Amino acid sequence: MHLSHNALILVADGRKMLLLRNEGDVPHPNLVVEQHREQDNPAAHEQGSDRPGRSFSSVGWGRSAYSETDYHQLAEDKFAAEAADMLRTRALSNDYESLIVIAPPRTLGELRKHYHKAVSERLGGEIASDLTGHTVADIERAIAAA
Repeated sequence: MHLSHNALILVADGRKMLLLRNEGDVPHPNLVVEQHREQDNPAAHEQGSDRPGRSFSSVGWGRSAYSETDYHQLAEDKFAAEAADMLRTRALSNDYESLIVIAPPRTLGELRKHYHKAVSERLGGEIASDLTGHTVADIERAIAAA
């Protein structure tokens, strides 16, 4: 994957975000960490307080159960939306010309829902992989291999 000088790289999952900048050039990337953010998001069973509710069916016999709210997943989706908003703000202020996004498939899908036109226009590529716990050297290799 082509990684131009001054390109911005977002490595994210639903809990962690790492923002890198390529201070190198195309043949020799040099990724430098600009920002690191992690949110506290306990497991879903630690966030719920009750069992799902039940309702009586108006047609036929019986009851139906409401599905349990997954607060953990909601927090991860909100974190992805906030990351997309940060990319929008930076794109509109011309902070970057080229962007690469690396995230697990579910997070990547959530990010895409919130991409602004200015972000989409600068998007140079996406890698559907969870690299948030990897080193910068691992991230450079993943980009080179893509």
